[in-house]
Amino acid sequence: MPGTQIETHWVPGSFELPQAALALARTRRYAGIVGVGVVIRGETPHFDFVAGEAARGLSSVALTTGVPVSFGVITALTEAQAWERAGGSVGHRGEEAARAALELAVWKRELRSRTRGTSRRRD
Repeated sequence: MPGTQIETHWVPGSFELPQAALALARTRRYAGIVGVGVVIRGETPHFDFVAGEAARGLSSVALTTGVPVSFGVITALTEAQAWERAGGSVGHRGEEAARAALELAVWKRELRSRTRGTSRRRD
C-alpha cells in the first residue's frame, strides 16, 4: 500500500505478544498489528501453553479493541521447520500475517465509509 508505515517492536517472547499488542492497540495509532514469533516444541508441554495463550491473547486484543491483530506465530516441531515457515520452501508466515492484517484494516475502513453514508432506519 502506498504510504504504508511499518514499525517493529521487539518483546521477550511469543507469550508476551498479546501484552505488547494490547498496549499498541490502545494508542489507536495503528491500522493493524501483527504478532510474529516462533514456538518450537520441546520435551515438555510448555509449547502448547505458550502457543495457545499467544493465539488466545492476540485474538482477545483484536476483539476488545477493534484493531485488526493477526497471528504470525510459527509453531513447529523443530528449528528447521520454523526456518522453512519463515521464508523457506513452506512460505513466509510473517508476510502472510501482515497481509491479513492489512486486508482486514482496509475492509474495516471500507465498511465504516459505507455505513457512514447510510442512515439507520428504526421501525
